[in-house]
Amino acid sequence: MPDNKTERRSGERIPVQVPVTITAADTNLQATGDTRDLSSNGIFFYTDFPIRQGNNVEMVLILPPELTSGEKRWVCCQATVVRVEDNLDGNKHGVAAQVRDMQFLPELIG
Repeated sequence: MPDNKTERRSGERIPVQVPVTITAADTNLQATGDTRDLSSNGIFFYTDFPIRQGNNVEMVLILPPELTSGEKRWVCCQATVVRVEDNLDGNKHGVAAQVRDMQFLPELIG
């Protein structure tokens, strides 16, 4: 039987777990999570913060060298949640977000 699912990703996914700070645009509530994988135009992460499909979020994280031409870089991403998956334990949510805009942040020293 043919698979009728269409692949919506246009960039190669890189499996990488990095911490991410998430801010929901409509509530200004902040949460944390961990990425599962990243691409040039999307992020999949896990969080216990209740996020809904269609929400706009801002995320701050460190991109790995594979996505930044050779060095780790802090970025701030504006994204739209395109899918939310509940985890079996009911505490964590898997969130797929499509990146609309990304700004590189200055290196933090400290």
